[in-house]
Amino acid sequence: MQIDWVHFSPVSALAGGALIGISAGLTALLLGRIAGISGIVSGLIPPRSNDADWRLAFLLGLFASAFLIGWALAPARPVFQTAYLLTGFAGFLVGFGSRLGGGCTSGHGVCGLSRLSLRSIVATATFMASAMATVFIVRHVAG
Repeated sequence: MQIDWVHFSPVSALAGGALIGISAGLTALLLGRIAGISGIVSGLIPPRSNDADWRLAFLLGLFASAFLIGWALAPARPVFQTAYLLTGFAGFLVGFGSRLGGGCTSGHGVCGLSRLSLRSIVATATFMASAMATVFIVRHVAG
């Protein structure tokens, strides 16, 4: 992925982080739920009895915000140098792995760390170490 750094601003990163924190806080406060994306999606497949509405609304908000930001900041859009099918397959593997591992970066990294959950601290450290190892291997070993 290549980013147009001329249009990058720490303000956009701060705003995005604040919106993630607000949505996680509101989900916990209003619904008593953790805003972990893999858990939200898995609750839709198959749909649970009475909570599919908030799950769908949360996911639609995620997609809508991505499209709105892409539209508003069109010059700063990332450019993918990989086929969309491969990117989609990689996303599927990440989702499958996060469910297999009992949670995702949003559930553990945002919600779990804010609650000082030991399980989330270990999970987030594992996610970060795996990501760093993957980047090192792809960029420096595999070439």
